[in-house]
Amino acid sequence: MKGFAMLGIGKVGWIEKDAPACGPLDALVKPLAVSPCTSDIHTVWEGAIGDRHDMILGHEAVGEVVEVGSLVKDFKPGDKVIVPAITPDWGALESQAGYSMHSGGMLAGWKFSNFKDGVFGELFHVNEADANLALLPDGLDMAAAVMLSDMVPTGFHGVELADVQFGDDVCVIGIGPVGLMAVAGAALRGASHLFAVGSRPNCAALAREYGATDIINYREGDIVQQILDKTHGKGVDKVVIAGGTAEDTFVQAITMLKPGGRIGNVNYLGSGDYVRIPRVEWGCGMGHKIIAGGLMPGGRRRMEKLASLMSTGRLDPGKMLTHRFQGFEHMEEALMLMKDKPRDLIKPVVII
Repeated sequence: MKGFAMLGIGKVGWIEKDAPACGPLDALVKPLAVSPCTSDIHTVWEGAIGDRHDMILGHEAVGEVVEVGSLVKDFKPGDKVIVPAITPDWGALESQAGYSMHSGGMLAGWKFSNFKDGVFGELFHVNEADANLALLPDGLDMAAAVMLSDMVPTGFHGVELADVQFGDDVCVIGIGPVGLMAVAGAALRGASHLFAVGSRPNCAALAREYGATDIINYREGDIVQQILDKTHGKGVDKVVIAGGTAEDTFVQAITMLKPGGRIGNVNYLGSGDYVRIPRVEWGCGMGHKIIAGGLMPGGRRRMEKLASLMSTGRLDPGKMLTHRFQGFEHMEEALMLMKDKPRDLIKPVVII
C-alpha cells in the first residue's frame, strides 16, 4: 500500500509498504478524511519523540472499516467510524488505574505515527476495535468529525486538567485548533471571564465565537500584565496551556495564576530539556499553584460523547477548517501548511 511517511528527521515522502495484518480484536480501516497536526511537525522536524524511519504519519481520521477480526462484535466492513488519535490497550494495568493513554508505558496509548504507522496510508490498523472505534453518527460532516480525533479531546482535556468550574476566570494560552477547543470547553464548563491569548485575527474572531470574552494579543505587550490589568491585579483561577514554549509559557502561566489555582497543559513540548518554573511566583514552592499536564484520553466512549455534542449542536468544530483538499495526493501540501502556518490557516483537512 501507499502512504505518506516520515523518512527520517526533517524528511517526508511517499513510500510503499505491506498492508497491515488484522488481529482477532482489531480492524483495518481506509481513511475517508484526515488532517495533519502540529504534533506531526514536532515529530518530523524537531525529532521530538526520536528518529523514525519510513513511518507513515497521521493520527486524525474518519474512515471506513474494511476488515474486522474474528472477535470484533460491534463493527463490520462498510461502517463509517471516528478514529481517536489515542488507541489504548484497555487491559493494561495503567488503563485499570485510570490512565489508559499511558497503557504499556508513558504516552504509549499514542500509537499512530509514534510506535506504528499512522492514518496517512491507504489502510491503517486499529487495535481493540470495539474499544477504540466509534460509529460516525448520521448527518455529521465527516471533515468536521475529524476534529473529534484529536483537536476537540485535547483542548477539552486541558480544561479538565485545569478543573474549570462555574464562574472561574480562565486564561487559554495559544488559540490554534487545540486552544480554540479549550476555549469552547471552558465556556461549556461555565467559565466567566475567558481570556484567549493569540495574535492571528481569524483565530481571535473564532475564539470569541467559541466563548472568549477577551483577546490577549502578545504582540501588544506582556500577557501577564494585560491579564493583571483586566483582573484588577488578582489574576485568574485557571490556565490552560495550548501553545508556547517550555522556557517562557509556564513562567507566564504561574505568574498570572491565583494561589490555589490550577494549570492544565496539553501543549506538546517538542524541544528543550527543562520547563522553567519561577520560584517566587510559585510561592517559593508553597503557593498551591498546581500544574497538571496530560495526554488526551482516547477510546470509543470519549468519541461517542464528543460526537453527541456535535449532533446536538452544542459544538461545531467544523468552523476551524480553513483549508479543504480533495484527494490523497494533497497530503504533503496539507502537512506543509501546518509547518509553515500561513496567517489564514487554522486547520486543513484532506477528503479522500
